[in-house]
Amino acid sequence: MRKFLLLLGILLISCTSAFAAKIPADVQTYIKDKIPQADIRFDGVIIFPSNTIYLPLYPSLFSDITSLKIKETYPANQDLKQEPDIVIFNNDFVLMKVLSDGEGHRTVLHQTNPPLQVRTGLLPQDMLVPSGLIIPENIKGIIGNLKIDTKAEDVIKVENKDSFEEFLSKSEPFSPQYLINQLKNKVLYVTTNYSKNIQVVEPAKAVPAYSLAQKSIPIDIKAVNNGKFLLVTSYDRPFIDVVSVADSRFIKQVNLPSNPEEILIDEAGKKAYVTSPSASTIFVLDLNSMSLIQKIKINGYCEKLLLSNDKLFYVDKLKNEIWAIELKKEYELKDIGRFPNVSSLAFTKNKLYISSRTKSRIAIIDYDTLGLINEFTTVNKPTSMLLYGNTLYVLGAQNNVIQRINTDSDTVVGNIELGTEGFSSGFHRIDDTNLAVVTDLKNNQYSIIDLAKGKLLKTYALNVPIKDVVITDKVKMFD
Repeated sequence: MRKFLLLLGILLISCTSAFAAKIPADVQTYIKDKIPQADIRFDGVIIFPSNTIYLPLYPSLFSDITSLKIKETYPANQDLKQEPDIVIFNNDFVLMKVLSDGEGHRTVLHQTNPPLQVRTGLLPQDMLVPSGLIIPENIKGIIGNLKIDTKAEDVIKVENKDSFEEFLSKSEPFSPQYLINQLKNKVLYVTTNYSKNIQVVEPAKAVPAYSLAQKSIPIDIKAVNNGKFLLVTSYDRPFIDVVSVADSRFIKQVNLPSNPEEILIDEAGKKAYVTSPSASTIFVLDLNSMSLIQKIKINGYCEKLLLSNDKLFYVDKLKNEIWAIELKKEYELKDIGRFPNVSSLAFTKNKLYISSRTKSRIAIIDYDTLGLINEFTTVNKPTSMLLYGNTLYVLGAQNNVIQRINTDSDTVVGNIELGTEGFSSGFHRIDDTNLAVVTDLKNNQYSIIDLAKGKLLKTYALNVPIKDVVITDKVKMFD
């Protein structure tokens, strides 16, 4: 079996952008120690669990200190848990709380004689500040060249009543759909083939609550950071758009040399792998800074990414050839072989499971020897496979059935009948749960599967033609 070293290697991308504002490590540690659930966003904005927002001011010169502590607050003598309006550390780093002026505008504390650290501080120059922020005239210098948008310019939220999309129904079905406990405090992001917008849906509701307007029809979306951000790839756009869910805004645009398509999230490594089939490239994003850090040049027209520990698998859809990238072996490529009409991959116990959609069969390959361990008939038109513990779940589109395979013995142990009478198109794990969502392309339905118990929990109808669904934790919205 041939092995290829990636001749073009891994191109490291310079991370000199001022956008990825780095809060000093000692300040981050101090904040996390006092407010463990605080979110220090990649552009420098700090958000407390109460949704209180702090903007960081960088001093022109940090003071030398032996240990970090709060030097001064406004109001005086408050600790971080009391959420003071201004916090000045003894290294001259400043946090300024975003306030409301009572008229729907956001601002910061107005002082007749601001302290020196505030007057001479500077906001991160590529930070996305809260929309419509008003800075008092006597500290306008903290803005520098930073652009502050008005609310009308950058909010992408579209209310259902304002939508002109013909497929949107305005009312719920006559028979209400009950909410299962497993979906409480969850939210759905639904894409279609007919709209640029991402529909935002409350579980058990058929009508979207609102939508998030996009620049083009999305190809793929993934939720990261506990659902606080959406990564979006779209047709004919060489960008990855980063959407902040809490305030319904584009928070960043990652420019790429070629058009991206499929997104795979590596939560443990805090990375995202993004395919660009036309360029035979896989881009790697750092989720902490939301920036491009690597380009992996590969063979073929890559799709169907699968990450398993230190191996990244993909399919060259032009040649039906499967490749593995050894991430810890100098990104060596390993040719697994050609298989007809590959629809999905799964990997466990050093075995690669390959489903063929047209043949309705699964092949099991020994990763070390590349020998065929077994091959057998599975559900009709398998579209997706999902591994949970020792069970491999295989979704059959034609008969709307999920087959359960024990990966120790590679034997079928049961089926889950969906009963949707449609066309099951997608099968995705819901992060940090034992649940998965199955979408029905024909009947505009989605089903919730309990992977631990191997059973169907509930099927819901939507008034939206479903291409794909992402289910994540509900995020508290900014006022």
